[in-house]
Amino acid sequence: MKAMAPTRPTELQVCRIRLTASPVAAGEARGRVRAAIRAWDIPVEEDIAVLLTSELVTNAISHEAGTTIMLSVTSSFGQLRVDVHDTSRTWPVLVDASADAEAGRGLMLVATLSATWGIYRTPAGKAVYFTLAFDPGPPVDDGRAQTWGL
Repeated sequence: MKAMAPTRPTELQVCRIRLTASPVAAGEARGRVRAAIRAWDIPVEEDIAVLLTSELVTNAISHEAGTTIMLSVTSSFGQLRVDVHDTSRTWPVLVDASADAEAGRGLMLVATLSATWGIYRTPAGKAVYFTLAFDPGPPVDDGRAQTWGL
């Protein structure tokens, strides 16, 4: 009898966390993204996902985006997606910062290292997101979405 390696689930997996806009929020967000990647066995560059998450959360905090930030991490069909929701109506701007600039390169990192990224309006303000692509392996569908960290 041949043993088969377990396959990665392709169904939707979700993690939503409410963060208080404070200096510890970026660290908490990094930990949650890292935990989701490990729990869901997602073959993405964990350090890149954590870095980009940190950039988006830090931007939300530093640009006075309100007191609460919502972090949403999803995975389905070969894509890890991280959305950072805040209450600001002001959209971030991708700038061409110089190499020695102390700030302004966060979105450039997101644009360069992610598969896709973007911004959209929400009823409470806006959300900025990025995706990282991966090979999901053969589909396994048991008809149930997995939810983690609600």
